Amino acid sequence: MRTLAFTAAALAAAALAWPAASSSAEPARRVPAPKVDVMASPTTKYETAVFAGGCFWGVQGIFQRVKGVNNAVSGYAGGEAKTARYERVGSGNTGHAESVRITYDPQQISYGKLLQIYFSVAHDPTELNRQGPDTGPQYRSTVFAENIEQARVARDYIVQLNQAKTFGKPLATTIEMSKPFYAAEAYHQDFLTRHPRHGYIVIHDMPKIENLKKLFPESYRATPVLVNPAKGG
Repeated sequence: MRTLAFTAAALAAAALAWPAASSSAEPARRVPAPKVDVMASPTTKYETAVFAGGCFWGVQGIFQRVKGVNNAVSGYAGGEAKTARYERVGSGNTGHAESVRITYDPQQISYGKLLQIYFSVAHDPTELNRQGPDTGPQYRSTVFAENIEQARVARDYIVQLNQAKTFGKPLATTIEMSKPFYAAEAYHQDFLTRHPRHGYIVIHDMPKIENLKKLFPESYRATPVLVNPAKGG
């Protein structure tokens, strides 16, 4: 579980660590787009997708900066409503994964494009039950499919990437269906935008935002769409 302490010493250490962290991290890659995508109806105004890929601070921050996304909410999926609380999920025993629910306009961006960004810059899909310094099943790589079509597209995409040996080793990403999403506590929402100098954000998440900007310039937007716009910035 990540600390939420904001000490001057921690922020100073994070600032000093920034150049080394960003230069020593494994380079992100723009993986090939999925060969099969969800076909959206021309009358559909919005769809939702739920992805888990480690700490939800960074995953939310990435998708808030993707064109066509109307909202991205940090939360929990995979377990029961009564355990959908940060302290409980951090135990690793609830079945929940830290997740982000993305509401998007399918006329502007497709489900497959969201998956491409998810696999390219949001996390390392080859890591099993961990991302960076965070370990446990609550940090697993999982696509929480909203329906059969999403599950089929995600499954075909994983097969495609594995067959092409895109990452050099098999993906650990799983697909789970019929798992409700529960929004996280208010203090977790828009965390990356509100606390850009937090040590964890500086070292682990800000490089991902730069990778999104570099690898997907056609999808990047500088101004994020926030859950609580009045508190952002």
